[in-house]
Amino acid sequence: MTALKTITVSLAVLGLVACGSPETGNPANTTENSEASSIPERVIQKDDKFTYANYDKVQMTHLDLNLDVDFDRKVLDGMATIDFKKIDKNAKELVLDTKDLTIESVQIHEGGKWKDATYALAEDDEIMGQALTILLLDKADKVRIDYETSPEAEGLQWLTPEQTAGKKHPYLFSQAQAINARTMTPIQDTPAIRITYTATLRTPPELLALMSANQDPNTPRDGEYSFEMPQPIPPYLLAIAAGDIQFKAINDHIGVYAEQYILDASAEEFSETPQMEVENERLYGPYRWGRYDMIVLPPSFPYGGMENPRLSFLTPTLVAGDKSLTNVVAHELAHSWSGNLVTNSSWRDAWLNEGFTSYVENRVMEALYGPERAIMEQALDMEGLKRGLAEAKRPELTHLKMPEDMKHPDEAFTSVSYIKGANFLFFLEDRFGREHFDPFLKKYFDENAFKAVTTEDFIKYLHDELHSKFPDKLTRAELDAWVYGPGLPDTARTPKSNAFEKVSEIQSGWLAGDMAAKDIDTSNWSTHEWLHFINTLPDGISKGKLAEMDEAFNLTGTQNAETAFAWYMQAIKGDYQVVSNDLREFLMTVGRGKFIYRLYGALKAHGQGEWANSVYAKAKAGYHPIAQRRIDDILKD
Repeated sequence: MTALKTITVSLAVLGLVACGSPETGNPANTTENSEASSIPERVIQKDDKFTYANYDKVQMTHLDLNLDVDFDRKVLDGMATIDFKKIDKNAKELVLDTKDLTIESVQIHEGGKWKDATYALAEDDEIMGQALTILLLDKADKVRIDYETSPEAEGLQWLTPEQTAGKKHPYLFSQAQAINARTMTPIQDTPAIRITYTATLRTPPELLALMSANQDPNTPRDGEYSFEMPQPIPPYLLAIAAGDIQFKAINDHIGVYAEQYILDASAEEFSETPQMEVENERLYGPYRWGRYDMIVLPPSFPYGGMENPRLSFLTPTLVAGDKSLTNVVAHELAHSWSGNLVTNSSWRDAWLNEGFTSYVENRVMEALYGPERAIMEQALDMEGLKRGLAEAKRPELTHLKMPEDMKHPDEAFTSVSYIKGANFLFFLEDRFGREHFDPFLKKYFDENAFKAVTTEDFIKYLHDELHSKFPDKLTRAELDAWVYGPGLPDTARTPKSNAFEKVSEIQSGWLAGDMAAKDIDTSNWSTHEWLHFINTLPDGISKGKLAEMDEAFNLTGTQNAETAFAWYMQAIKGDYQVVSNDLREFLMTVGRGKFIYRLYGALKAHGQGEWANSVYAKAKAGYHPIAQRRIDDILKD
């Protein structure tokens, strides 16, 4: 590409016009999405502060990408073609989100011809990037933009061959949630809209490219791959992966992609995914996305999972060998109903995605593995929620409806949205009874399918469909305490696990000196019981007790990432520096934010900031850009 061609002006120069009536989008005309395209959109009011897009006036309906995946330069290079419809017939401009994109040219389609467009890039914002404003012609229906991404794009991680397990080929994967789709392509980067997309990716022929779209597991490796996503999705679900990736089927429409070293283990670990799908459909209606595949990414992936439709992205730390951590798979699959199908309209309403999904996840785990496992997971989650509430920077960030003055969408992705959100639904389930709440939730997913909703939309739906029939089951004050109030309401469940109570009794006896650690029978303990034992150790536990545990249970260096993380947190707090070498190795090889953010924070808080910075200096290159930004903030003075 040639040098950047742009005009930087204030958006005020181009002018804005008033909001009009909405029109239905225009998804690709396929049988698969006929159901989605028949559902009318709700009236859109612009309430997403983290987008420049004028989606209340002009709305994207389809994206076509034609891109070279350039591993040498670490960029995506090519063209994005955007179909749109005017919501306001008098709208004179289309506003898109971009971040760290080089814009080569912009053309507009009118009357069957492509013409050079007048466009402007606004000044850059550290969080939101740059608005790309394109002046529209009266009968224009498409724009196409030649562009390339930046090697430092926050939504893309480029791994060298040395950073992969196979050591022979490079690897690329994306992470668009929450506002990083704009680092991959010009787009209206807001969950308030839905688009279909098609794409052609070109890679070195020895690599396989995948997207969150239709794909054939048996596709030949020829260096050119085509994709179609016929169901309309919010832009944050746009996803790409490319590398030396293999496939193994679990059943006729579910399988796993991974590097060869972990492929068989992943397929075995996630072999019960078909049963999860059956339970989801029994409770909440049909799975509407065609195939459901998973890809186990390199260890630098910063999340446990990402619910990209048709292709959930997963961390390798889930492959524990005993299926003890597959609740994360249940979570990502559950997003096929809550989040992907019914989507929060803005990130202030993130609990509508994550809280609902955490609730559905737990219901599926109960159906498959029984009430005791579900209760253990509820209890562990409640421990994490209480810790998160105590650590919140201000009370407003403990509301389900996040405050208007959030600085970054990441502020919404805490235990509040996930676990307080899930516990609000547990509260509603308890009040109305499963015999009423389950049909209500199934109907909610069905009637709001392929729509974006707000917290207030849900509250109205709850009143109209359930509360009005049973008005004595819930007061407005109780609802407001959950949704708009701080902390955890006193109407919350207190999950009690019989298994945890037994573990607590054993722990108390050991701490009192009634037994030695080596005499504790842990042969039948699940990962959940180990986590309860470790997480509930008292503050100020002696180094001697930590050493006794370590000698008896070989906790330092354990390969179960959840147990290792819990143990290293206690070791840091107890200044048990025997773990230092193994902790360093953990931080060097695991990029999952759930673990590394709190470990670096604990090291800094307990006087080991200098050591943490020295480890981070070596580990940083292997972390995802999202993780780098978060850890930079944690470790700064």
